[in-house]
Amino acid sequence: MGSQMEDFFLECNKAPRLNEMAEFFSATAGGRSGVPIKFPSVDTRLFQGDVSLESFAKVHRQLWGHFNPHFFCSIPYSLEEEVRLGEAFLRYGCAIGNVGSPARFYVLGGAEGTLARTVAKLGKGKIQTLSCSPNKENEESFFLHGRPAHATFFLGPFHHLTRSRMAETPELSHFSDRFDIILEDTTFQMYSSNRTAQIGFVKRHLKDDGVFLFLEKFSQAESGEYLRRELQKDHGYKARFFNPDDIKRKNEVILKQMNLNETTLDDMSAALAAHFKYGYVTWNCGNFYTLAASNSADNLRRLISTMAPPCIPNEYVYIEAPASLPGLAFDLSPFRSLGTSTI
Repeated sequence: MGSQMEDFFLECNKAPRLNEMAEFFSATAGGRSGVPIKFPSVDTRLFQGDVSLESFAKVHRQLWGHFNPHFFCSIPYSLEEEVRLGEAFLRYGCAIGNVGSPARFYVLGGAEGTLARTVAKLGKGKIQTLSCSPNKENEESFFLHGRPAHATFFLGPFHHLTRSRMAETPELSHFSDRFDIILEDTTFQMYSSNRTAQIGFVKRHLKDDGVFLFLEKFSQAESGEYLRRELQKDHGYKARFFNPDDIKRKNEVILKQMNLNETTLDDMSAALAAHFKYGYVTWNCGNFYTLAASNSADNLRRLISTMAPPCIPNEYVYIEAPASLPGLAFDLSPFRSLGTSTI
């Protein structure tokens, strides 16, 4: 192992996610704390009558574990965004995969792997998925509804899942041909701000023409703007599900530490440009964004074109999707404007 890789592993092992934040995530994933005062439910008005989204949401809800309610109550309209992404992954995967040669998706950081399990279940053998988490509680939730067909769970942090380990582990070896889609779900920001190295490590699992998506919280060049969006999130959304003391406690225990490992959208664009030719913003909610990048313009265009419009009220949106990223742009004309759902 080269010195750069050794440094990266050391950096990850010392990360807040595995140390200072470990007890919070263990307790929340186990349902011992962080439980909202009421559970979230999809706002089907934002689906604008799209029956495919509604059908996906129903199956998705049946597979929730303990961490899902906390997460969806913490990020405005992240539930609707997960449904939107999952339904697009399902359509994309079924189009390129079949039972003999399935499409393969990897979600790192998706807690109990509900998104991956839903896609695998509805894919009926055309899609195989992998989820990972360092928390045993998330693994227990993954199997809470039985052992899912076509979906696999790796217990451990993302940097422990190396190419060699995947090839040498029987239950993971079928993923050694690499993935068509990888989704990093609010994970990197829990480890460090070293996006170039993080992306480079995980990209080894991605096919040359695969698509890498990122759901992350980004810092803003103007601290006042960042705070304004945070206040909107806390008081306009989270207050529906958590009491003020719970919101304050999480801000002190998790968010202050996590903020140190966030990057700006420009810095993320530079990190992506070191690995990919093309990249877009496909969703925005306050300080949160979903990005998609690839070295295949055709596959990136195909995936984005399958996405329904962002399912989120206009007041939380600060950039219209799809939007090109600096240094990664190509012609937007093949895309219809995704627009934004309104209620």
